[in-house]
Amino acid sequence: MRNLKLTLAYDGTDFAGWQTQPGKRTVQETLEQAVAELTGAERVRANASGRTDAGVHAVGQVVNFYSKTQLACDVLVRAVNAHLPHDVSVWAAADVPQVFDANHDAVRKLYRYVIHDGEVPSPFLRRYCCQSRHKLDVALMARAAKCLNGRHDFHSFETDWPNRMSSVRTVTHLAVNRFGGYIWIDVEADGFLYNMVRAIAGTLINVGRGYWPEEKVQEILSAEDRAQAGPTAPAQGLFLMRVTF
Repeated sequence: MRNLKLTLAYDGTDFAGWQTQPGKRTVQETLEQAVAELTGAERVRANASGRTDAGVHAVGQVVNFYSKTQLACDVLVRAVNAHLPHDVSVWAAADVPQVFDANHDAVRKLYRYVIHDGEVPSPFLRRYCCQSRHKLDVALMARAAKCLNGRHDFHSFETDWPNRMSSVRTVTHLAVNRFGGYIWIDVEADGFLYNMVRAIAGTLINVGRGYWPEEKVQEILSAEDRAQAGPTAPAQGLFLMRVTF
């Protein structure tokens, strides 16, 4: 029995998230069905590095599963993709040790939140970014975000608390950059709370539009109160970019 590691990308728009749910289209079930069709009804259980929510995208999601298939990894990639719909693709496959676990062995994940604040909203990008009607001050957002780097209790940026044993996480990288009419908020951490990146994005958008001063973010972090932070930004702007093991 092989332990296979897949790296995949997907457009989360038409999925109800990663995790299998009765009566709903999910990435996990779609991938598992594709493998079953390929291997002759072998039922596998795909274990992901993290469970993305409905509407959230991935560029570098990582999963592992056990299979009896004898296909070489490069052949497996092409074969699985032949059974997947247009909104999911496998980028790479590799044999890994039996003890490898895509979820438990992940030490860092990088998420990117994409905002478009151009004068005219784009109908072609509405599925892949948050469109702001206000021109945002990126320099102000970047300064405000600095206090979020490091190890903190991120309860203020956690929806439906408590959904983890602890709200303490370590953010190893947080950057806000502009690329023309687009703004990228990159957050890399050793783990994430439910809606954490989207709550950070919603808070920084409030700062960028001048609704809050930059010092407000430190106050929100210290308050450990979700009601003090900004709104949860829309799911379509969020991408899981990379998982580090």
